[in-house]
Amino acid sequence: ISFRPIPSMVTIETIVEDFMELFYPGRSGQRVLTNEGIREELSLLLNKCGVELEKQIYLAFFHTNPLNLEDEEVAPYQNIASEIVNKLFRALPDLRRMMKEDAVSAYEGDPAATSVREILIAYPGVRALTIHRIAHFLYLEEVPLVPRMLAETVHKQTGIDIHPGAEIGRCLFIDHGTGVVIGETSQIGNQVKIYQGVTLGALSFPKDQRGELIRGAKRHPTLKDKVTIYANATLLGDITVGENAVIGSNTWIRNDVPANRIVQNKEPEVVIRELSPEKVSTKECDN
Repeated sequence: ISFRPIPSMVTIETIVEDFMELFYPGRSGQRVLTNEGIREELSLLLNKCGVELEKQIYLAFFHTNPLNLEDEEVAPYQNIASEIVNKLFRALPDLRRMMKEDAVSAYEGDPAATSVREILIAYPGVRALTIHRIAHFLYLEEVPLVPRMLAETVHKQTGIDIHPGAEIGRCLFIDHGTGVVIGETSQIGNQVKIYQGVTLGALSFPKDQRGELIRGAKRHPTLKDKVTIYANATLLGDITVGENAVIGSNTWIRNDVPANRIVQNKEPEVVIRELSPEKVSTKECDN
């Protein structure tokens, strides 16, 4: 790829786990926390996250810069990385409040959940959203590589693919999560519910006069507040789904959907036939 050092995917994976523990202390089961020691534990973990993340951001800027810099000329990247991490840390209280809202929304939206604690420990949607909110912050700071590496780490862990550029509001609930894809220019409002297999994708990729892709153009859906999208629905292009709309399972949406509408396929005819005698199994389980 390059003779220059690059950010480490292994380190990024460690950063993901450290941030999960930082936001939800004790969830990993690797630490025994006490009321007396939790402040010190979290302070040490925060410092560790900061050191590791700052180095990865520095390496990302250094690797992607086209100039051949001497050692004494890389200091600006180190300063930039430090400033970005400090800015992120100042934003952590607000980010954590949003993450708590995501977890509560998951609990309120899933009758199978027994507690918010279970949501925080086990639900893939919370993990995906937690790291997305960090990755999105870094994306807005124009950090190269690292936001996508964070996103792909969680994609591998959860099956939920959220581009770090996607704008996500408060109280999003991603149920089950497997196969969910949310594209770079997607915009999602507050109190939205998304079920497994949903795609917020692009129809086509416009090209410039040289035949190269035009990057950064709005090409993914916008979901207004309180939209619900059921399993395996596909929404493509720069379309808008209005408030309170419900998108049914297995639908293919390429046009705007007004507020307060339900979109669903016509129910197919279901035929129930009796099996022929030769196809009826009489085999019993062996003890």
